[in-house]
Amino acid sequence: MAEWRKYYPNEDDEVEEDEEDSGGDYKLSGRDSLVFLVDASKEMFIKGEDGEPSNFDMTMQCVRSVYTSKIISSDKDLVALVFYGTEQSKNPRNSFKHVYIYHDLDSPGSQRVLDIDKLLGEKGAQFAEKTMGSGETSLGDALWCCSNLYSDIKLRLSHKRLMIFTCRDDPHGGDGAKDRQARTKAADLKETGVVIDLMHLTKPGGFDVSLFFCDIVSPPEDESELGLQIEPCRKLEDLQKRVRAKELKKRSQSRLTFSLGEGVNLAVGVYVLARTATKPSAVKLHRDTNEPVRTKTRYFHAHNGGILLPNDMKRAQVYGKKQIVMEKDEVDEIKKFDDPGLVLMGFKPMDRLKLHHHIRPVLFIYPEEEQISGSSCMFTALLLKCSEKNLFALCRYIPRCNTPPRFVALVPQREELDQGQTQATPPGFHVIFLPFADDIRTVDAHVGPTASDEQVDKMKEIVHKLRFKYKCVVFYKLCPVHSSYFLRSEMFLMDNCSILILLLSHTLCVPSVPKVQMMDARLGPLAQEFKDLVYPPDYNPEGKPAAKRKTGEISNGLTLM
Repeated sequence: MAEWRKYYPNEDDEVEEDEEDSGGDYKLSGRDSLVFLVDASKEMFIKGEDGEPSNFDMTMQCVRSVYTSKIISSDKDLVALVFYGTEQSKNPRNSFKHVYIYHDLDSPGSQRVLDIDKLLGEKGAQFAEKTMGSGETSLGDALWCCSNLYSDIKLRLSHKRLMIFTCRDDPHGGDGAKDRQARTKAADLKETGVVIDLMHLTKPGGFDVSLFFCDIVSPPEDESELGLQIEPCRKLEDLQKRVRAKELKKRSQSRLTFSLGEGVNLAVGVYVLARTATKPSAVKLHRDTNEPVRTKTRYFHAHNGGILLPNDMKRAQVYGKKQIVMEKDEVDEIKKFDDPGLVLMGFKPMDRLKLHHHIRPVLFIYPEEEQISGSSCMFTALLLKCSEKNLFALCRYIPRCNTPPRFVALVPQREELDQGQTQATPPGFHVIFLPFADDIRTVDAHVGPTASDEQVDKMKEIVHKLRFKYKCVVFYKLCPVHSSYFLRSEMFLMDNCSILILLLSHTLCVPSVPKVQMMDARLGPLAQEFKDLVYPPDYNPEGKPAAKRKTGEISNGLTLM
């Protein structure tokens, strides 16, 4: 009989539990699906200026990056690659001319990545010309073929998305019949829940989305999405960034009710904007068949060896030298403070929020219009007023049932767009967990010698020389440990020599490692001048420290016995 405290959730592990639960909706709702519909016309193979890759090559590199990322992050998702405007046809029963299905809608794998590699570079363009060629274009037939791909899937799909890659703003050359057919099939796809996005690429004279594609693409799913982008993608980085923004489905960790007062409620979704990158957990395999095995835990009675069911086990608490036995339902009722949700307690100026109040990773909330109508309007009004008056909202937060309440600060954040009119920061509130009184303690800090004004001024010069423009991509995207792990996995799965070369170059040159030679060149004599001001003349940082005297030794060399 165990003490019921063992069944109480540990707040120290709450962050890990939240990160694990963040994908819970995914397991229950189904799989994501993504279809790449790529234009294979001759215009796509024209190289850019100054040796820049063609639009087709950029598209294939982008598709490859999505394939590899899904193998690592979500290998159960379904992806497909379809070309339109081809001379050859490859689809079920060849029902649609000039449509070539390169990959059916299925889970990504190493072989599919190798198939994409055949389409990269100059050799890839020659292989595409030999295999598919370029012919007439009928976007309506291509959309119809993609619709059949979705209808043939028997699995439950949670999200269906179709991305069109092209550099032609008028694919049918003014053919009204083909334009109407494409608009009709696009409308049919939207009715079945397929989201159509346009990833238009640069072309001479500019890309005019109002000619045709403005009627094809889907409207934004919510206010956080910008919908159809006006500016075309000119570089691979811009294309990959735009694809990632569309391809990643935003899933809420939980959906809660935000109570502003009696009778005034709105629905919000709780999101994790950033989480710690970890290696995949180990999978136990059977030693004979090499198949994954599942672990089952069973409890047995200590005396008769019978199997114990969950309702056979009790919880107990020792109080007054007596063991008080309680049912599981009674323990759950004791641990329940209130229903899950956010309750507004008041507002505080932003200067009342201190840096040491940050005790765990923050969350992010955004309105859920589907849950309660009018939530977006109320949420936006609260966000704007808090931002204008430089206030944060103080709330009581209960994430789930049987979880103790926490006080949080809702810090407003307005939407920001980058130069390409892509959302850089979403609008919403950051949820900052506030410490309780017993979480804050006074630490006896070590008091060291105070630096002189001359030493401080010299250090200011050093800091000014070593300043650089911060790029978060260098630090979070190229972690040496995780990058090497995934590159080794990719090398093992695909048996590709180019990946081995990439791995070796990555191991030898990591952008996040300090560039010592560049730092020395910038500093010049400043480093030595600072050392002369701080350290004594005979100081040797590489020298061995003086040996400590033992407890029994005295200054005359005699040892006390």
